Amino acid sequence: MADFLIELQQHRDYLYRYALLQLRDPDQAEDVTQETLLAAVEQKSGFAGKSSLKTWLTGILKFKIIDVIRARSREPLASEEQQLAQEGLGELETLFDERGHWATPNVSDWSKPEHALSNSQFWQLFEWCQQRLPVKTAQAFMMREVMGLEIAEICKALEVTATNCSVLLYRARMGLRTCLNEKWFDGEARTA
Repeated sequence: MADFLIELQQHRDYLYRYALLQLRDPDQAEDVTQETLLAAVEQKSGFAGKSSLKTWLTGILKFKIIDVIRARSREPLASEEQQLAQEGLGELETLFDERGHWATPNVSDWSKPEHALSNSQFWQLFEWCQQRLPVKTAQAFMMREVMGLEIAEICKALEVTATNCSVLLYRARMGLRTCLNEKWFDGEARTA
């Protein structure tokens, strides 16, 4: 059992970072990380070794995160979050001209994204950009693109319709695209 606890502890930082990226709240990220590790200890017999320990722990963590997101979605949005959501929408509208076409159709250096993917600074900037999205928008994106959940699962977790979920995903992609284009793909990596 001591060896198993040591192995669990080795994955703690990864689980915390994963939770923090999704939840944006250090306290809640710490809570779900601890709950995940506790559940792993309690369900040790459920780990058959068919996947890596990290994969198994991440699976448990995903369910813990979804539970927190469901609980949050039942709470009314704070006026500050509503204001941020409106500001985010305003930024997206500046990408298009009066006819609905791209205001700046040329993206500078999106032709070689594989170079950015191997760069740790890129991922730090990506996280920075993602944290500037409205909370529900970022959650929808992370659930779809990082956690690999289906639209129906995201709709259930966030308590939104499929159409609303599609809008959230679109806004997330556009917001990330804008931020990454301004901060990374203009030829020089920098954070604000």
